[in-house]
Amino acid sequence: MLLLLAAAACVVAFVLLLYMVSPLISPKPLKLPGAHVVVTGGSSGIGKCVAIECYKQGAFITLIARNESKLLQTKKEIEKYSVNDKQVVLCISVDVSKDYGHVENVLKQAQEKLGPVDMLINCAGTSVTGKYEDLEVSCFERLMAVNYLGSVYPSRAVIATMKERRMGRIVFVSSQAGQLGLFGYTAYSPTKFALRGLAEALQMEVKPYNIYVTVAYPPDTDTPGFAEEIKTKPLETKLISETSSVCQAEQVARVIVKDAIQGNFNSFMGSDGYMLSVLTSGMSPVTAITEGLQQVVCMGIFRIIGLFYLGSFDSIVRRCMIQREKSESTDKTK
Repeated sequence: MLLLLAAAACVVAFVLLLYMVSPLISPKPLKLPGAHVVVTGGSSGIGKCVAIECYKQGAFITLIARNESKLLQTKKEIEKYSVNDKQVVLCISVDVSKDYGHVENVLKQAQEKLGPVDMLINCAGTSVTGKYEDLEVSCFERLMAVNYLGSVYPSRAVIATMKERRMGRIVFVSSQAGQLGLFGYTAYSPTKFALRGLAEALQMEVKPYNIYVTVAYPPDTDTPGFAEEIKTKPLETKLISETSSVCQAEQVARVIVKDAIQGNFNSFMGSDGYMLSVLTSGMSPVTAITEGLQQVVCMGIFRIIGLFYLGSFDSIVRRCMIQREKSESTDKTK
């Protein structure tokens, strides 16, 4: 009995020590007042809300998107949240997925006007859903260009300056579909999984320069892009999606900005997001000892829960297949 109590006391003491030491090795938070924040895909959805959140905290904003009229409209909306007269919202209309040289030039111009980039938030992205064999090959190419290269190019354009200054934050907005491959997302999921690999490799390169990378994994979020995505979702995908709730873009933006400021590698929302973050942690970096400890402790039980989810998803797909085959058989006999 005494040995058990002693062991329990040692465990508690060890955990308390970790909590005390953890802040000492965590990144120093980035101060947003006066900082230059670049947001790609900033004319709507999560990007727009992220820009508003940063502007509310005193940052200078460079908004990047393709649609110039939407950019100007968003600029006016963001400016309503200014906290001082010096803040500026700069708009740049460019497709970040096509010409790296052009992307590099416009970001250079932005830095000449508003100063070096302190934080880059890559929100530019698009989604197409459908069965693997029903999707055109061009869909796979387009999504990889927009969702992956559309984050590679802006990040590549600012990284040298960040290294020189030995400070900075880079955020890649992935998706929960970038942690778990789901029915209907064969074109979309790989592009979001790719961001995780890029982020891990890049973080190892830039950490000595006091630059921290964050990967955000938002769930289904109420945005114009999500509204369009719903229109093409296969029945199986819709039924699987019903197992989780839809988040508001403002809520997602607050979490992303908070985690980026803190230098957290993983950014997630809700209990499902936490479970997926732990289950897919693998060899990803941690920004606090306690984060790694939580992953070790929770991994086993979360794997069991995850298996139940997977079984449920497989059941949904099977039921839909059976119903479809019955319907087709009935049509043939008519």
